[in-house]
Amino acid sequence: MWHERHQARLESRQRKRAVGAGAKHRFVFVDRLLATLVHLRHGATHDVLACWFGVDRSTITRAVGEVRPLLAERGCTVGPSVRLRTLAEVVDHLGSAGRTGIVHGTEIQVRRPAAGRKDRDKFISGKSKQNAVKTMVLTDGDGRVLFCSPAKPGSCADITHARQLGLVKLLVDGPSVEILADAGYQGLGAQTGGRVVTPPHRKFKKNAPDWYEERYERQRKAHSSRRIRVEHGIAHLKNWRALARHLGRREHMSDTVQAVAALLSHQQAADLTSARQI
Repeated sequence: MWHERHQARLESRQRKRAVGAGAKHRFVFVDRLLATLVHLRHGATHDVLACWFGVDRSTITRAVGEVRPLLAERGCTVGPSVRLRTLAEVVDHLGSAGRTGIVHGTEIQVRRPAAGRKDRDKFISGKSKQNAVKTMVLTDGDGRVLFCSPAKPGSCADITHARQLGLVKLLVDGPSVEILADAGYQGLGAQTGGRVVTPPHRKFKKNAPDWYEERYERQRKAHSSRRIRVEHGIAHLKNWRALARHLGRREHMSDTVQAVAALLSHQQAADLTSARQI
């Protein structure tokens, strides 16, 4: 895919010499891929990578910008030849397999927008009190990453993000799927006919009876013990330094988080296949 896009870009130009003439790339594709992986996994700067590979910093920047979208387009791997690229495909996969999905929104800290920018306040998260972007992560019951949404500004509520992605319509019109969620998604259960399961509502705000407190805590802990696997999946994502704190351009955040999700899911699928063979 990278070679085809590179050739198409060359052929689209007004050229004075034939395609293929002139200087050849010294920075081959395998090295471009390796530099991108090191940048995403360990957070190495473009200057350091340029020193390692013996090229100019702008060459590294161009390579990362070309390879990262290709990784994001791979989708999440769930089998040797099965990849999920859209939320609709994830819902269909969970329905056909009869598995439970777990959804959760996570925030990634980003640089503060420049002063005077009209949408500067959109990136301020009310929960973490910092400049952040938000992505919705959906895993299966074992915590395997199945989907990471494009990034939204941190001020966007979790339930609003889910509605904008079309989760409600997919659950209503699609197969019968159970989706576990936290209190940030309360309200989707009524809209989806009970397919989104959230923690129980607290009926007594003051002077609650002892029997109610005991039942409420028992139900809340039972739900939390089932939903905790999505936190494990997000923790694996945040092990990649590019998602621990994003220092690059906010416009590239969607490609970054989806590329890391694709790489992590591929690793999880390979580990699962090896475990089954053993």
